[in-house]
Amino acid sequence: MFEKLAEMESKYTEISEKLSDPSVISDNKLYARLMKDYKNMTPIIEKFREYKKAEMNFNDAKEILGTGGIDKDFREMAQAEFEENKQAMENISQELKILLLPKDPNDDKNVIIEIRGGAGGEEASLFANSLYRMYTMYAESKGWKQEILNANPTELGGFKEICFSIEGEGAYSRLKYESGVHRVQRVPETESQGRIHTSTVTVAVLAEADEVELQINPTDLKIDYFRASGAGGQHINKTESAVRITYLPTNVVVECQDERSQHKNKDKAMKILRSRIYEAMQEEQSAKIASERKLQVGTGDRSERIRTYNFPQGRLTDHRIGLTIYRLEDMLNGNLDEVFDALATADQAAKLAGQEN
Repeated sequence: MFEKLAEMESKYTEISEKLSDPSVISDNKLYARLMKDYKNMTPIIEKFREYKKAEMNFNDAKEILGTGGIDKDFREMAQAEFEENKQAMENISQELKILLLPKDPNDDKNVIIEIRGGAGGEEASLFANSLYRMYTMYAESKGWKQEILNANPTELGGFKEICFSIEGEGAYSRLKYESGVHRVQRVPETESQGRIHTSTVTVAVLAEADEVELQINPTDLKIDYFRASGAGGQHINKTESAVRITYLPTNVVVECQDERSQHKNKDKAMKILRSRIYEAMQEEQSAKIASERKLQVGTGDRSERIRTYNFPQGRLTDHRIGLTIYRLEDMLNGNLDEVFDALATADQAAKLAGQEN
């Protein structure tokens, strides 16, 4: 590992010098690529240099302890320095192993999130709206931009389904663990007897694929236009602005009717379609290469129940890692970093264990 880190440090120094070269600065594409590499390597190199400093202090203390004729106080100081830096080296070595884990190539991408009401009728639709609010409040706290791509609202203010994008640095790296079945236990507003109901909502998080990454042959698409409709007469119009696109090779269907403009709906539908096809391609590749299969805590099976939101107890439980937090309202207001940090840590631990086995 340390030989690899030494090589990386040499490359890092080389890139740093290139970034101040006028000929590189004038080449926008080259400069952007080198800057991205420099940025990705910086936390690893900083940690490696921290390790080397601890190692130097450790060796100095070890040399002093091996010298005869030093007084008691000086020996105690050297011993403390020896123990402190020995522990620091062990801790930093573990941190370096995590930093050197293969990075998910999608981590820096924007995301498309699809939320659909499952079992529970209107209550499931209302909770779909609660989850949409939770994710958008989290995005807002990070300074990320969100946009509704398609929505099918209900008369009581819920969503049968809603699809939206979140754009921001590292959006996928934080939200990728959210795919799966989310279960809610609460007394519905529509329940007069005060009984607790259990409903489910499915969430799918897709890495946004751009046109450069994924070329779609126009002959593989069947595009239909129709009149938009919605709850309570909302969004109904007299022109065929809604769009339905079918990807013929796999029969994937995407509808979009949120915009008044047929052109805008088509653009949004294509954005969703590209991301779905991209996800399917990744899943196929992962299935072929066992070492690249998604971990249990990873992006998750959509049919897997991953989390329960229990309102009577004010409890959120993530079943994949056994995490329970009794601050449900806080979580639903978008304060999700504690959950996402725990999921990322569990994912890293699983990957490290996989490397060691």
